[in-house]
Amino acid sequence: MATVFETRLIGNIGKDAVMKNMERGVIAINFPVAHNKNWKDKRTGETKTKTTWINCTIWKREGVNLRILDFLKKGAMVELEGTPYAKAYKQEDGTIRTEIRLNVSKTNILRAIKSDGTLVDDIFESENCSGSEDNFDSSIDDFTLDESDF
Repeated sequence: MATVFETRLIGNIGKDAVMKNMERGVIAINFPVAHNKNWKDKRTGETKTKTTWINCTIWKREGVNLRILDFLKKGAMVELEGTPYAKAYKQEDGTIRTEIRLNVSKTNILRAIKSDGTLVDDIFESENCSGSEDNFDSSIDDFTLDESDF
């Protein structure tokens, strides 16, 4: 029986997306997204925020339209759908670090940012990152990234 493990994430991009050429003509577009959880402390009445960072990757083939890079800028609000996974790795000091990652299958820019930091008037249409001939195929799922990819 097949299983499904997908998630939807809405948050703000923490830094401009970076494109990296991988093996076999594959491009990885990497960017971190912040998800903020806000609550009111019952004891003090103070509003608190906890931020969780999710490192996101959009997979493309060389030669496809990369217009999405114009919109994946620091501060932009995005809605993403994809497959989450956790990755652990050892840092130089020997400590183990774990991070949450998302292989993005669908992107929707909710609030775009110009390179000068101002809002963009026209919103980029939703982009389906899988299932079309100019996007990735299932063989790309075999790639894993490490901390040097971000």
